[in-house]
Amino acid sequence: MKTFAGIEDRYATKDASAVYLQSIPYDGTSTWGKGADKGFAAFMDAAENMELYDIETDTEVYLKGIHTLPQTPSFDTPEEMYQHTYSNTKELLKEGKFLTFFGGEHSVSIGPIQAHYEHFDNLTVLQIDAHADLRPSYEGTPYNHACAVYDASKNCNLVQVGIRSMDASEKEHMNYDNVFFADEIRKSIGWQKQALEKITDDVYITFDLDAFDPSILPATGTPEPGGLNWYTVTDFLKKVFEEKNVVGFDIVELAPIVGHKASEFLAAKLYYKMLSYKFS
Repeated sequence: MKTFAGIEDRYATKDASAVYLQSIPYDGTSTWGKGADKGFAAFMDAAENMELYDIETDTEVYLKGIHTLPQTPSFDTPEEMYQHTYSNTKELLKEGKFLTFFGGEHSVSIGPIQAHYEHFDNLTVLQIDAHADLRPSYEGTPYNHACAVYDASKNCNLVQVGIRSMDASEKEHMNYDNVFFADEIRKSIGWQKQALEKITDDVYITFDLDAFDPSILPATGTPEPGGLNWYTVTDFLKKVFEEKNVVGFDIVELAPIVGHKASEFLAAKLYYKMLSYKFS
């Protein structure tokens, strides 16, 4: 198996690594653009062409060790996917590593999120996303990508950032005090402080790449106009990592476009940037 970013084996063993990277290349419930199951391979290829020194933090975070776990098996149903990712995450949490996950579509986050809010008291789930993903069930299953944070909304503190698309039925499940819509972010200078005040000490981040504007990241299942830019996102993430205890994160919904490498490179840089913030 390839190491993340081609790092030397001594920085990628289980024992030597502070970070585990778990791929979940599942794309069983996406309803429009397909290809998220190919996202991890594209992400790994892009990472091999990325500089490993981070200018902003003056660090080389790979020296902390990043171990790439074997990818999850294939699943016949969303229920199988959920059950495996949930139970697998519960076992991984016992090892005391910093857990990171790469999708796959957003349904892959449901199991890891549940395992984390059961493991950490008073956890906040910070969702950075274009879509509310608050449907209780969609197309016959509660483990659909459109339901990605419904369970979290009922069982822990959910803060949503970047939202700009939702169904009217989701309004009854939305805590508007904890939602920072993309259009409001564009107009506000104090939204980051307000968002941080809503986040408890321990936080798990679920990052759907369609939070970014499609002008900089078009390779995603449902590219919504009016999204966030790179520095809006990284400035906010830096504050979250500085002021809170981020206990894990996932990145989902990269659906590669043949011949277009910018999206997968951004995903690789985002992953590495988040690790740089965590360990700097």
